Amino acid sequence: MLNQLEYCERRFWLMYVQGEMEVNAPVLEGIQQHERVHTGGVEQQGATIVHRRVYLWSDRLRLVGFADVVEERKGELIPVEYKRGRMGRWLNDHIQLCAQAICLEERTGKPVREGAIFYWKSRRRVKVEFTPELRARTEQAIARAFQLLQEGRLPPPIDHRTKCHDCSLEPICLPREVEILLKLEEEG
Repeated sequence: MLNQLEYCERRFWLMYVQGEMEVNAPVLEGIQQHERVHTGGVEQQGATIVHRRVYLWSDRLRLVGFADVVEERKGELIPVEYKRGRMGRWLNDHIQLCAQAICLEERTGKPVREGAIFYWKSRRRVKVEFTPELRARTEQAIARAFQLLQEGRLPPPIDHRTKCHDCSLEPICLPREVEILLKLEEEG
């Protein structure tokens, strides 16, 4: 859910707290593309051992989740996420992957220096380095998630029409309608 939070706090709340999900064509396509990686297992691919659907957690950060894939190569662990679209302009995918690396490090005691994101639409695998800046941003996102849960209320819509247009939850979130109602309430 860190991916959702970093994309939009309201999306995070709707999905994680309220359990909302709108299954449209892009979401269904993503589910189908994930079928193989969501089927757990281990296989050898040359010099690489591939672990699919790996359960991860961090006691320190109070975080749990699954990695689509963790590749093991020459003693190095490399988390790999599979995404339906192309690489976006935001860091939400990177933060999700970095959280997986932090969990792997805590579980194994080994450093995880990099990961990868495979984007189905562009058929590209993008290398992600887990820099100190990305790690700090990831821990900030985790802290923000707990802060939102502590506050206990649905965040307001974001003012970013491109993100809203691309969001499967727009018909549930109703960002424009909510903004109109909030303005009317302020005026009233």
